Amino acid sequence: MPALLATTALLLTAACSSGGGDGGSAGGGGTTSASPSKQAAGQAPPAKGSVEVVRTVATGLNTPWGLAALPGDGGLLVASRDKGTITRVDERTGAKTELGTVSGVSPSGEGGLLGIALSPGYASDHMVYAYFTSASDNRIVRVLYDPKKPAGEQLGAPDTIFKGIPKGTIHNGGRIAFGPDGMLYAGTGETGDRGLAQDTKSLGGKILRLTPEGDPAPGNPFPDSPVYSYGHRNVQGLAWDPRQRLFASEFGQDTWDELNAIKPGGDYGWPNAEGRSSDGTYQNPVAQWHTDDASPSGIAYAEGSVWMAGLKGQRLWRIPLKGTEASADPQSFLTGTYGRLRTVVAAGGDRLWLTTSNTDGRGSPKGGDDRILELRVR
Repeated sequence: MPALLATTALLLTAACSSGGGDGGSAGGGGTTSASPSKQAAGQAPPAKGSVEVVRTVATGLNTPWGLAALPGDGGLLVASRDKGTITRVDERTGAKTELGTVSGVSPSGEGGLLGIALSPGYASDHMVYAYFTSASDNRIVRVLYDPKKPAGEQLGAPDTIFKGIPKGTIHNGGRIAFGPDGMLYAGTGETGDRGLAQDTKSLGGKILRLTPEGDPAPGNPFPDSPVYSYGHRNVQGLAWDPRQRLFASEFGQDTWDELNAIKPGGDYGWPNAEGRSSDGTYQNPVAQWHTDDASPSGIAYAEGSVWMAGLKGQRLWRIPLKGTEASADPQSFLTGTYGRLRTVVAAGGDRLWLTTSNTDGRGSPKGGDDRILELRVR
């Protein structure tokens, strides 16, 4: 029965219109409006790519985590993990306007105000979704953004749509994104309690799939459950390719970090498997890295590849794809140049937004940190 339900969920997801998501708006690699390309037709991109830093968009950000691009030239919304605030950055001038504080955020360790994403109906409802650590759990809320109000007062009271995700000093997950099917996906962590990842009744160590109102999404692989996939240690990045296939990045422990192609109902192995495994029970990663080289965070899809930000690895990884497999070896860029890299978001075509993460307590901040960069990639 679970296999049948998983197949049904996959078919339902694949059948959804790609217009359901808000193009490029989800924090950390949301959906993007992809024009027809060789990659969309299933051909692999070149084995070797390139990255050009076009400019520094903004500096002086405090523990930036989630990033969401407003429609048109509306700017970029940035969530501060430790301050619990959302700031609008003018992507043309770099000017910053603090919208306000998301009430209820209780920062501690790796927890705080994490991923943000725009409502699929943002053009009419002006809702911003946020995943954060409260005093008792990790939860997802939505807040009204009203730019007509004075700076610092532009966020409405949070409306909690989903709660009860386990919290910890580490492994709080936190990435959220609306998929091409219009559903809200959330990556969670197992908080250091390994057993949660394999327990399909627990919300820890999972990818969740919810309606915009916070209910388990129709077609999920487990009846009346928000759980979409399990066996994860700490999911940090979510992104879709033009064929609506979901990819996710996650931290390993001591050996292997992973980029995974996500299947409904799939078991990704933790804590029984880390990286590739000969046990057919578990889904093997698309690519894996030693933890010193990656410690991955956000991901985005552009130009036929998944682009993955590395924290401890202090580099941006390019993983060229053919279908749900790597078509060539991953290639790294910007190694050590900007320090820890947290979030990468598709900005349309061959452009990406990339944030650094040197003020998160584990980096060595330099003048101007943290910052947002605009990249041109191939």
